Amino acid sequence: MKIAIVGAGAIGGYVGVKLALAGEQVTFMVRGANLEAIRKNGMKLIMADGVEHVARNVKATNDYDEAGPQDMVILAMKAHQVEAVAKDVPKLFGPDTVVVTMQNGIPYWYFHKHGAALEGSCVCSVDPSGLISEKIPAQRVIGCVVYPASELIAPGVVKHVEGDRFPVGELDGAVSARVTRVSECFANAGFKAPVLESIRSEIWLKLWGNLSFNPISALTHSTLLDICQYPLSRELAANMMREAQAIANKLGITFRVTLEKRIAGAEKVGKHKTSMLQDIEAGRAVEIDALVGSVVELGRLTETPTPHIDTVYSLVKMLGKSIQEETGYVRMRKVA
Repeated sequence: MKIAIVGAGAIGGYVGVKLALAGEQVTFMVRGANLEAIRKNGMKLIMADGVEHVARNVKATNDYDEAGPQDMVILAMKAHQVEAVAKDVPKLFGPDTVVVTMQNGIPYWYFHKHGAALEGSCVCSVDPSGLISEKIPAQRVIGCVVYPASELIAPGVVKHVEGDRFPVGELDGAVSARVTRVSECFANAGFKAPVLESIRSEIWLKLWGNLSFNPISALTHSTLLDICQYPLSRELAANMMREAQAIANKLGITFRVTLEKRIAGAEKVGKHKTSMLQDIEAGRAVEIDALVGSVVELGRLTETPTPHIDTVYSLVKMLGKSIQEETGYVRMRKVA
């Protein structure tokens, strides 16, 4: 299968190497140091147990015309980075090309084939101009939830931390031939990729923790363990999660785990810095709108009060704005 992976960061690199080693024809759509490194040395994956794999039988380019039509396109960047490539992605489309979206948070396509009162609504916090929906039509999309953790430690080098699960699903819940092909392709590469009848429920389950723990950690420079074991931050996270659960319930979503079990799961991860905190410390743009702003928006659409989420959103949004304007970063340092 011809597969283009847009982005060769932590997740894109991990997925791309495994797919290439399984015999798929992988093309990384990348630029800069990553592009040069992959062209010269291939893409390296260091597994959690230290075993190293190098996929040399891959292509790397920033020319979408050169890459041409693919069987599958995997969007492996963060949600706020999708709009920048939206105009070029259609150059990778053939008649039956599917697009696998691997973004965290509420996706731009959420209300496509939703089948309820909000059918066809726009998630404007994620796709403010409508460009993504126009250029990457939801009809092509296979939803995917990313559970593994990995990191790009050098250009063309990804280190896997843990996890191998990538559940997938059609937006209308159908077990179609194309989603089955995607699932089998991922499984052949060593991933767990079950076909789900409600991919939105799985999106909400992961988002349930991300929308609370990520911004709280970014604001307080605390790890998951710190947040869960400090009573005030634990209760703040729980209140945000209760508000989100009320929204999800109105949209027909039920959670298969309890709120306390979800918090306990985060606590077990230990002294882990969330991705949003890592971005704040590195001075990178953060996934504020996909993880938090989108939930605020859905709260308005469903007429659900979200006072705790609103407050945290405004604070972390301001922090992100300050970092971008000052071209700086915020990091905790020990006093000498």
